[in-house]
Amino acid sequence: MLDRAKAIHAELIELRRTIHKNPELSFNEVKTAGLVASTLSELGIEYSTGVGKTGVVARLGNGDGPRIGIRADMDALPILEAVDSPYKSQTDGIMHACGHDAHTAMLLGAAMLLKDEDFNGEIRLLFQPSEENADSEGVSGAPRMIEDGAIDGLDAVIALHVDSTFDAGKVRIGAGYALANADTVYAKVKGKGGHGALPQRARDPIFLLAPVLTALHGIVSRWVDPLQPAVVTVGRIAGGSASNVIPEEVALDITVRSVGDDVREQLLVEIEQALAVAKTLGGDYEMVIERGYPALYNEESVTEWVHTTASDLIGAENIVPGQLMMGAEDFAFMSRASKGMMMMLGTKVPGGPARFHHHPEFDIDEDALPIGAAIMAETALRYVKGEYK
Repeated sequence: MLDRAKAIHAELIELRRTIHKNPELSFNEVKTAGLVASTLSELGIEYSTGVGKTGVVARLGNGDGPRIGIRADMDALPILEAVDSPYKSQTDGIMHACGHDAHTAMLLGAAMLLKDEDFNGEIRLLFQPSEENADSEGVSGAPRMIEDGAIDGLDAVIALHVDSTFDAGKVRIGAGYALANADTVYAKVKGKGGHGALPQRARDPIFLLAPVLTALHGIVSRWVDPLQPAVVTVGRIAGGSASNVIPEEVALDITVRSVGDDVREQLLVEIEQALAVAKTLGGDYEMVIERGYPALYNEESVTEWVHTTASDLIGAENIVPGQLMMGAEDFAFMSRASKGMMMMLGTKVPGGPARFHHHPEFDIDEDALPIGAAIMAETALRYVKGEYK
């Protein structure tokens, strides 16, 4: 399968670069979905569009037997690209800074590898919109696809994510928790505005904020079990309009990361208690919780399938042990609804620095494209042919 994937390397590069040059934001992946649909049509593969708003679902096989899905996300980010390449984004302020262009190209590559295979069962190709953002109701692409029946009847679902911090030719695979719960708290510390020269007539929310920040930054170190992963980061503070004006309130945006459900709930309780410090000093607070993606759990048996396939194709020496990271991925919704796992595909540009996700200089080593396509295709094929249970 890897040899066959290498034979279509040029096609994978062309697909990835076409998508990269024409990035689209979440739930606006119209051109990308159109490219996916036209490619599937050329391959003679049945598909449905408009799944989860702008997603595409393709089906291979006769459906009478084991069923497995392979998922790729399609959306880009509102970032101005800083890499000057022949395939640089042609849309100012939008770029594929997380590798979803590569994910989509590799899933189309898997379609090319699987289209002529004969088997009983179904391999379902899930081209998902909006992993990076949510719609007006706060729902991202994976739940929307699930609502539309995209993974109904599947026994398992697999995915990959590029990682440009380690070399192409290697993959990171591990069972258990791989990514974190991700929640956001939007808060306000409220006081009473007034003249900056007459603070005694006001109740300064900027002053009230100081002990609140101390309490917030003490949550993980003092109140959470040290053996439990947790993050509380105040990423934005906004308040005031002039040096001589005491504002009415100060806004805070807080990102909250955890793994266990108990810790997830504890962090939100502790954040509210930290905000309530403002009340003891005569102020007040408001707090709105925005629930984000759940923690991504790689199911043990599915992880073993992918590990075995990858070992056979690229050698066990190129398998890097999985590790928990505190990022988040909405594939977690699919892996909770059906047995699932996500592997990390090394894509570090040779001789260059690590390229981090969501950065204007993000890029990948395109030599990894056949590897990702082959591992996903071969794992799915072995499953529907009964080699994996």
